[in-house]
Amino acid sequence: MNTKVVVITGASSGIGAALGELLAKQGMSAVLVARRKEALEAVAATCDGRALVLPGDMSVRTDVRRVVDATLERFGRIDVWVNNAGQGISRLPSQLTDEDVDLMIRSNVKSALYGMQEVLPHFKERGSGQLINVSSMLGRLPAVPFRSAYCGAKHFLNALTAMFRAEVAQSHPNIHISLVSPGVVYTDFGLNAVHGGPDSRSFPEGQTAEQVAAVIAGVIESPQPDVYTFKGAHDRVAGYYAGIGVDA
Repeated sequence: MNTKVVVITGASSGIGAALGELLAKQGMSAVLVARRKEALEAVAATCDGRALVLPGDMSVRTDVRRVVDATLERFGRIDVWVNNAGQGISRLPSQLTDEDVDLMIRSNVKSALYGMQEVLPHFKERGSGQLINVSSMLGRLPAVPFRSAYCGAKHFLNALTAMFRAEVAQSHPNIHISLVSPGVVYTDFGLNAVHGGPDSRSFPEGQTAEQVAAVIAGVIESPQPDVYTFKGAHDRVAGYYAGIGVDA
């Protein structure tokens, strides 16, 4: 039985909730983090008694630090930190406001950066650990104009992840930093996007949250630096950049 302690942000629904339930069934301790306490408690009820609920806003650094401290107090260690918190937006680039852009950076970039920075000292002290950042195919392919600011934030997250990995690898090669990029996922992501938007479940070729969670669980079992969650994604990205004359 795998007894790792895994912190999952954005765990109140969707991918985060599915991942918490799956890891708990595999014997891991799931630390469930999000803003909505009641929703987290409902997820915890599916986790076979192996979940710790810690409400918090991951775009607030003091909340992130509190999650680190509370997890260490309860379990004595953190093995894996999954940055899954984030939010979409539905607005064309010509219509974006300062508030739109700032919100996308807070929700999708700063929330992950704070997690990486706050858990890193613990990982360095132990000499091991794993960070997993959940990105998006839109972080590779700027293909949906009304998701423009979300695309930009995920591109930022991808670059930040790669640079964080390069920095840490120089001194702590046993700290693994992984990026996971889903495509369309059949959750409430679209409905919860800023300014509304189409239901993600209305699009073709999507995956369930459980399917994406299974990929993330596989990355925990066998760390890899960069993973897509569906077959053919790598070729799609390579084809896009080849088409505009850039080597992928």
